[in-house]
Formats: sequence, C-alpha cells, structure tokens
Amino acid sequence: MFTKGKTPEPPAPPQLAPKPALPDAAPKRAPVARSGPSIISADVKMVGKLVSTGELDINGQIEGDVRASALTVGETGAIKGEVVAESVVVRGTVEGRIRARKVQLCSGAKVRGDIFHASLAIEPNAIFEGAVKHAQDPMAEPPPGGATS
Repeated sequence: MFTKGKTPEPPAPPQLAPKPALPDAAPKRAPVARSGPSIISADVKMVGKLVSTGELDINGQIEGDVRASALTVGETGAIKGEVVAESVVVRGTVEGRIRARKVQLCSGAKVRGDIFHASLAIEPNAIFEGAVKHAQDPMAEPPPGGATS
C-alpha cells in the first residue's frame, strides 16, 4: 500500500502524430519586404527587356527597354531603349525615350531621346538632345507622333 522511496512518475501524454500536409495546399508566402535596389554592375552587358517592380541601379550596359518603379543610371551605366519609371535619375547615358513622373539629369549625363515628364531637372554640364513634353500622366503611352503634338 505505502512504499518508501520514489514516487511513480505520471505517464507521459501520448504523442500526437503530425498532421499530413495537403498535397493541393500551396505554402503561404510572407509579404515581400522592400529591400535595396537591384544593381546591374559595370561589368554586365544585357540584351533584352528589363522589368522590376522595385528600384534599379544600372551601372552596366542595357540594350532594350527598362521599366521600374525607380531607376538610377550610374556614371558608367548606359541604356539603349525606352525607359519607363516613376522616378529616373541619369548620371550616365540613355539613348531612347524616357517616360517618368520625375526626371533628373545630373552633371555629366548624356541623354539622346524625348522626355515625357511631370517634373524635370537638368543640372549644368548635362547633355540633352531631344524634345521635352510635360504630361500629367507621363507613364501612359504617348500619342503617335511623339513629343511634337
């Protein structure tokens, strides 16, 4: 009836088997956190269309259209194609049309092409050859005929 010494330990609760994953259930993805810009280094040359929902920092050479939320063309960067972004900062070279709400051509920039913008700043010693057209929605497709309308 009574025992001296150790008291018996209560039995361990039964282990529950893990629930099997449903084969059709897709894993839930965590919301994408904003990170720094995607960088195209000076030693990179790309041919084709480049699209990003975030920021792009281009220091290499791109032959093709570029679309991003924000774009910076570095001093060694060069783009041959159309550029579409909310904000564009050019320190290097762009040969093609630029469509952006805010465009900044920094000292040393070389742009050959039309610019459709809501806000435009051109620093001294920036080279610009083309037409400029103010637009309420510069990211929308421009009418045929370019900036001459």
